[in-house]
Amino acid sequence: MINIPNFTDRCIKAIREKQTVLICGLDPQLRFMPPCLIKAAVTRFQRSYRAISELFFSFNRQIIDAVEPFIFAVKPQMAFYEAYGHWGMHAFERTVAYAHSKGLIVIEDAKRGDGGDTADAYASGHIGKVDFFGEGDNLCAFTQQFSPVHVDCLTVQPGIGEDCVGRFVKAVKQHGTGIFVVTKSSFRPNSKVEQLETKAGRKVWEEIASMVSEWGQDTEGKEGYRNVGVVMGATFPGDAPTMRKILPRAWFLIPGYGGQGGTADEAVVGINEDGFGGGVNSSRALIYAFLKGQFVSVPENFANAAEKAARFSRNELNDALRRANKFNY
Repeated sequence: MINIPNFTDRCIKAIREKQTVLICGLDPQLRFMPPCLIKAAVTRFQRSYRAISELFFSFNRQIIDAVEPFIFAVKPQMAFYEAYGHWGMHAFERTVAYAHSKGLIVIEDAKRGDGGDTADAYASGHIGKVDFFGEGDNLCAFTQQFSPVHVDCLTVQPGIGEDCVGRFVKAVKQHGTGIFVVTKSSFRPNSKVEQLETKAGRKVWEEIASMVSEWGQDTEGKEGYRNVGVVMGATFPGDAPTMRKILPRAWFLIPGYGGQGGTADEAVVGINEDGFGGGVNSSRALIYAFLKGQFVSVPENFANAAEKAARFSRNELNDALRRANKFNY
């Protein structure tokens, strides 16, 4: 059992206090940015990548301010930031710092997957500590500190297996952070690889879940939940009970609610009877609520639309938990 403040314990504390299982995905795309923010960024920094960095951070900051009362975590998708080089990464770093300043848990969706020293570097940089210069004149007596991209939890691809995931698990045990292993994704049609049947008669995703059960041993927090969890898409609720049977005390990252068509009742199937064990992510339905749907508005009111969408989603998920007799906060 991990005695330091850790990922799942912090999730449970936040869910209890805020009474929400909602996570807001922060996936900024230039084509969806409000024109008022685009104009402001270009006016200050011309047509440059720095302007895009400032634009993305300004958008994320206002979204966070708007939805913070109704969420317990944010999930920035790294792809939308690293596409713009170091300026995109600068927006990511500032977004992580700002979310932390608001008391939110940060789940980085980067789906890292490699082995050996490379996996160690990913784990150290995102959920551990990195080597840094020594103090005083002894620069080569390296110290360790958190990197600018340090987050609370990271998504990981399991393809390479133990030599990949095991290195992330080591960081989890040392620092009380978390990982979600991509196991049952939310995309439809579902992955043919995940659905392949093994000689044992189980699907690949079930075999991966069993591996996660082994990898997650001895990562439990004080509340008894493990800090090595899985991605379990809301769009496949029929598989959630099987996943939960394999992983009774693992935490689920549940994408697919909202923009991908998963309903609130489908999203909470994998959450345990105590109301914990998972967080439900919504990205486009929240941050781009001003563009379409019941909260559509003029672009200048994008944050207000996001606030309304987050409030609605929080309430909808809580109602679904009540119907399932899982709202026990």
